[in-house]
Amino acid sequence: MFKKFALLVFLCFGFNALAQNGKNPSFEEIISLQSRSSAVISPDGKNVVFETQSVDWKENRYDRELWISKEGQAPFQLTNTPKGSSRSAKWSPDGKWIAFTAKRGEHTQLHAIRSAGGEALSITRTEQNVSDFEWSPDGTKIAFLQSEDSKKEQDKRKDKYGGYAVEDAEYDIDQLWVVDFHADELQQWPLPDQLKDSLYTEKRKATLLMDSTTFSVNSFKWSPDGKKVAIEHQPDPLINTFFKADISLYDLESKSLKTLVKNRSYDGLIDWSPDGKSILYGSSLDDTTSNYYKNGKFFIIDSDGSNNRQIAQGFDEDLFALQWNTKGIFALSWQKTLRRLIQIDPQNGNTQIVSETPERIWNYSFSDEGTKIAFTASNDTDLTEVYTADFPFTGVQKLTSSSAQIAEWATAKSEVIQWKSKDGAIIEGVLHKPQDYDPNKKYPLLVIIHGGPTGISTPGPVPSYVYPMVQWLNKGALILRPNYRGSAGYGEKFRSLNVKNLGVGDAWDVLSGVGHLEKQGLIDGNKVASMGWSQGGYISAFLTTNSDKFKAISVGAGISNWMTYYVNTDIHPFTRQYLKSTPWSDKKLYEKTSPMTNINKAVTPTLIQHGENDRRVPIANAYELYQGLQDIGVETKFIIYKGFGHGINKPKERLAATWHNWQWFGKYIWGEDIEIPMK
Repeated sequence: MFKKFALLVFLCFGFNALAQNGKNPSFEEIISLQSRSSAVISPDGKNVVFETQSVDWKENRYDRELWISKEGQAPFQLTNTPKGSSRSAKWSPDGKWIAFTAKRGEHTQLHAIRSAGGEALSITRTEQNVSDFEWSPDGTKIAFLQSEDSKKEQDKRKDKYGGYAVEDAEYDIDQLWVVDFHADELQQWPLPDQLKDSLYTEKRKATLLMDSTTFSVNSFKWSPDGKKVAIEHQPDPLINTFFKADISLYDLESKSLKTLVKNRSYDGLIDWSPDGKSILYGSSLDDTTSNYYKNGKFFIIDSDGSNNRQIAQGFDEDLFALQWNTKGIFALSWQKTLRRLIQIDPQNGNTQIVSETPERIWNYSFSDEGTKIAFTASNDTDLTEVYTADFPFTGVQKLTSSSAQIAEWATAKSEVIQWKSKDGAIIEGVLHKPQDYDPNKKYPLLVIIHGGPTGISTPGPVPSYVYPMVQWLNKGALILRPNYRGSAGYGEKFRSLNVKNLGVGDAWDVLSGVGHLEKQGLIDGNKVASMGWSQGGYISAFLTTNSDKFKAISVGAGISNWMTYYVNTDIHPFTRQYLKSTPWSDKKLYEKTSPMTNINKAVTPTLIQHGENDRRVPIANAYELYQGLQDIGVETKFIIYKGFGHGINKPKERLAATWHNWQWFGKYIWGEDIEIPMK
């Protein structure tokens, strides 16, 4: 798929609420909600393995473990990784084994467990972390990716010259390895200790599949007959080198590598055709100027390099999570605030939507025959659950009961609303209301802006991240989450509306949404606040310095100055593509779209939240906004989350950030002096 690196997308997807006047949950309870993801169906379509995420407060981490449902029965936990997680499950071709990655020592390694249950065994014992992997079609081998080991050379240099780094020149390429899987030996159960030891000896014999010292492997796919491996690769693993990704075929018998697709911009491997004659891929062709906001292009090419043809040309949205089986080519796509399964005819390239309910499908997996499907999905009123169905979507069965976690809670009522922005663009947003909503009352309004910008906000009764939305609703407020211009789900033209217009057009969309609710008499126009993370933080910062509408604002990991951002971020092309310039070629545009340009007009009390080690939006942006607000006497508070990058991905710090927002807006919207509890 296309690597459209966004600033960050915290989508805060929907959960379930059944109680009309239930309990107001604590911050800890919402952070502790278990979630389901990554459902994978067995080759025969009878069993489903999936991931369950839970919170370990003592260890301050999110833990993922594998669960399994057999023949539609109640799921049970399959793995248990102390102080780590098990993830990325993949069935062996015969359905007897499940391989997965887990960190049960110093490095993340490949493990396997019988689908019947029992003890998980380590398949690899390498000196680097294993990332992506795939079974060979006959199940006798597993190919996997890991980075080259340059630690000895690095230590040698450091010992002689001390510590230094050369920008854009310090990396370890990702290489493709293969290890034998001894299924015949593993049939003995339980395994005697001596057999375990011999297996470990075999596992150390993982071998490099090919010499790839001139490029870094991004992804790979075995051909259906197991004789070739399709490889997506780029000159180095640096994040911006994705523009140079190409596709090649490696012949295992001749040990030869043949380039199959090599355009000027990104070429991304997706899948083989079921008959092994063709390759499905995505490409930006020769376009290096709009990778972040235009629809992706998809093609089929025969493995000999002939008969290259485009598919899904008339589909006006991004397609992702594509796969090809005997029933056709499938993908997921946003359709406004819905997320549908799309089927593509490989012969004529036509598309059709094949799922109507549930409303949002997050991932899917087909059985070998394409007659059974497992998927994770949610509706406006429930948590993400694991489902199975006969294809096409008959006999849908829900395997999990995640929604029971919040059945007694008072949570949000959600609806999608529309309004017209300053320039006439039609904008949608999600309006959350409390369970006891009174249409005769005017409420305070909290605007919460998603990241991206190609993210999206959707209905759901327990949206969160670091914003205590449910508690604000239960306190007596409305919440608006606008899908401003540039958001996913509304077509390429809409996603392009903030090109050369970042911040400016986004602010129009937010302010017009506030005005729309005020005209309807739903809100108290004197009690309006705004917040967001990443791109949402940038828009909030822009509102801080360009509007006096808000009583308080929170800027999470936001951009304050596009020039500062451009020279510090890890994705320089993002800025060049959206602003169509560099700071040196169009200084005025960078000034027009930067919050700091109008810092002297700022009047809104502003909370600033930022990760200490953020590379996506470097912390210099936060310092710049903080100092500017201090200099002009606007009340501000700057909180740095130690050791974190662009996201707050540990529960204790997420709890702290939630309290910081609760405290800030409690003071300026409700006039409360809130002390953060220490017990």
